Amino acid sequence: MQLLVTILYSLSLLFIFLFSLGQLHLTWVYRKGKRKIAPLEATAEFLPVVTIQLPVFNEKYVVERLLDAVSRIDYPKDKLEIQLLDDSTDATTNIILKKIESLRPLGLDIKLIHRENRAGYKAGALDHGLHAARGEFIAIFDADFIPQRDFLLKTLPYFLAPSIGVVQTRWGHINREYSVLTQLQAFGLDAHFSIEQSARNSSGSFINFNGTCGVWRRQCITEAGGREFDTLTEDLDLSYRAQLKGWKFHYLEDVATPGELPVIMPAIKSQQYRWNKGGAETARKVFGAVLRSDYSLTNKLHAFFHLFNSSVFVCLLLAAVLSVPMLYIKASHPELGWLFNLGIVFLLGFLSIALFYWTSTQRFYIHAWKKFIRLFPGFLIISMGLSFHNAVAVLEGLLGRKTPFIRTPKFNVTDLKESWEGNSYIKTRINWITVMEGVLCVYFIFGIVAGFILRDGGLIFFHLMLALGFGAVFYYSVKPAMNA
Repeated sequence: MQLLVTILYSLSLLFIFLFSLGQLHLTWVYRKGKRKIAPLEATAEFLPVVTIQLPVFNEKYVVERLLDAVSRIDYPKDKLEIQLLDDSTDATTNIILKKIESLRPLGLDIKLIHRENRAGYKAGALDHGLHAARGEFIAIFDADFIPQRDFLLKTLPYFLAPSIGVVQTRWGHINREYSVLTQLQAFGLDAHFSIEQSARNSSGSFINFNGTCGVWRRQCITEAGGREFDTLTEDLDLSYRAQLKGWKFHYLEDVATPGELPVIMPAIKSQQYRWNKGGAETARKVFGAVLRSDYSLTNKLHAFFHLFNSSVFVCLLLAAVLSVPMLYIKASHPELGWLFNLGIVFLLGFLSIALFYWTSTQRFYIHAWKKFIRLFPGFLIISMGLSFHNAVAVLEGLLGRKTPFIRTPKFNVTDLKESWEGNSYIKTRINWITVMEGVLCVYFIFGIVAGFILRDGGLIFFHLMLALGFGAVFYYSVKPAMNA
């Protein structure tokens, strides 16, 4: 048993270390290739017919804001179609109908396409709308985003290259400063939308359409096989299938589309569950095809860590849980001290991750050092605290357990004076995962005590971060239920 614990612990740390080296390589590519490229400008010769798809399900708090923003987009009205793909079962549909009526004087081509059943969920709604769409290009915005007036004029020129199948823009955050939770989410997402997307794109590796704030060439969707409904991340799935067919993606880091971040932990968990499980489902589905493709070994390695990045949470959880018995194994087998001393190698992994997020912080903040010192430790701690929740999602995805598409509830909360309380979409029940997060907090407090008893301080800091992480996630998960 001790041998098995040691092997599993070591393998988990090895995967985390290798993943961190992948992030380090992306950081190096990003920093090396960071140069200002003049943006392309729209011309009267290239103003194709565009369909904007707005997938909506029970979005009564934000759907009017979305329609207001889309109605202001600068583009010839005779070449613009707007589809409201509405699967709602509440007052959202009536709100949409009234809003469309109020926008009629603008002369916009707005269509409400309402489905009585949610077959295929968001992917099903997008596919259903595509059959009726008249656009050669398909722009997509989720309900919590606010596209800018010049969005199409900034993105469409890149389709002059016939090989480009998708243009993706960066997510902005309208409520970044609302709370510590929104600040930490923005901190993590900014790194993805700066370093990961940019570096993968510039190096010719696979990138993904992020589900919103981008434009598809309709031909690309069709040739890739269309949208399929067997994963929770239909955007990632379709992205890989399109690139395997030879289509190129173009990422615009300097074009930001503002969106609203979830403001409470249950909503964050809902989003994290879908992203992590869907990512694992997609990895299981398409990675074999990636291996058989003509992409280079470097591209395939990046695709592996891209598709299986959520597996880091499984390895983190495993290494964390096994680290406590490892204290006792080390105490009873001093001859294995050399093995534990190799742990210094994993410090390089931590430094790689630190450089990854430091580079992103420099991109988005004026006083980068202050923001990094304040946000990076908290981001790591909360990420550790979410490892159990996210690991469950990943394992379900890898094992093929199917669950419904659970939308992330929207709030229309952007100002510190506004409150999320009273939101009818919030589910405030305390489930077994939240209970386990509380148990794990206690478990790692025991790990700290065990370190003192055994006079081994090597893992105390690690266990302290884990205890704080699980304790914080437990607290923020329980708090909405207490305020309900």
